[in-house]
Amino acid sequence: MRRYYSGLDVHRTQSIAELAVMARRRLPHFAWEYLEGGAEEEWTLRRNRQAFADIALLPRTLVPCSATQTRCSLFGQDLPLPMAIGPTGYNAMLYRDADIQLARAATARGLPFTLSTVSTSSLEQLVAAVPEVNLWFQLYCLRDPSVREGLLQRAHAVGCKTLLLTSDAVLLGNREWDRRNFVRPRQLSLRNKLDVLRHPRWMAQALWPHGLPNLGNIERYLPTEQRTIEGAAQFIGSQMDSGLDWDALARLRERWPHRLLLKGVLHPADAEKAVALGLDGLVVSNHGGRQLDGVPASLDCLPAVAAVAKGKLALLLDSGVRRGTDILKACALGADAVLLGRSTLYGVAIGGQAGAGHALDLLAQELRLALSLLGTPDLKQLDCRALVTTSSSFPDRELS
Repeated sequence: MRRYYSGLDVHRTQSIAELAVMARRRLPHFAWEYLEGGAEEEWTLRRNRQAFADIALLPRTLVPCSATQTRCSLFGQDLPLPMAIGPTGYNAMLYRDADIQLARAATARGLPFTLSTVSTSSLEQLVAAVPEVNLWFQLYCLRDPSVREGLLQRAHAVGCKTLLLTSDAVLLGNREWDRRNFVRPRQLSLRNKLDVLRHPRWMAQALWPHGLPNLGNIERYLPTEQRTIEGAAQFIGSQMDSGLDWDALARLRERWPHRLLLKGVLHPADAEKAVALGLDGLVVSNHGGRQLDGVPASLDCLPAVAAVAKGKLALLLDSGVRRGTDILKACALGADAVLLGRSTLYGVAIGGQAGAGHALDLLAQELRLALSLLGTPDLKQLDCRALVTTSSSFPDRELS
């Protein structure tokens, strides 16, 4: 029976999957479920991975591949790799100052980092700790206009030039595993409190000496008596604006003076509307399978979105990326780059900046090797002719 490395040296791991195994050992059960779980039956969560497996690579031979080229241009910026760290919330549950650790790992490799509205480090704390960061900010459209405006002003003040509006989480998905683990929002059940005691390394790293931190971007907007993680979670739940619509997006486009992306697009008709509004980019995303269960994988939807939006704005994809070959497949189907979520979270959960950096390095190494073996050493020359489908759910074997 094959076995993964069972030690503590993050650099001994050989893949994102092995990082995940190590993270599962290190984290208490509730934190692992928060990181790994999806909505309801988790069909979409599984489909995000299966969609990549349903597409095979069709290499060309006798192509010189002594040097690979993975650089890409995004919003006029030259990036060494077609990827960025995407927004994920409450990362300090995994590792102390995880947002800062992730930002440092991304910045050291010349990649953007996206801070979530519900991050544990605030915009100001992150930029103070990593002043050279290429910072993107993810915005939830909250009901209170003063909170929403405050977040926009703060993002602008710290030098953020790229804003991602999340459109697929105006209501929280049905995440049954989170409810099983918490008796109230962010308050653990007795069983999970006992499980925490079995993870002393995690306790020392994540809890000592002040316990779990609050939501850094939100804390200042809470009444003093509600400035706890439970109070912040309840505040966010009450503030999610289920009335978010295209008119609100148009107003945000007028209000925000820099790059604006819409995150959570799966339907090509929505992509057409985003193009018409003059947005700078789209993120084809199903929120990592954590919102509406039963929707297709992001990769399933990418070709149709690319058909109407490619070349008119930047096209990014998230959800399910675990291998360099996944990045290759997404780019071949029209993505300019991918956003990483769980892949770098596994790394940061184990070793902070070093773990997140190792995750990025693994993906970069795999991408370079795959491009060479595919006979397409330059990423810019990659297209769907390098792919064939393996699933019987597709009527045609070749992608075009």
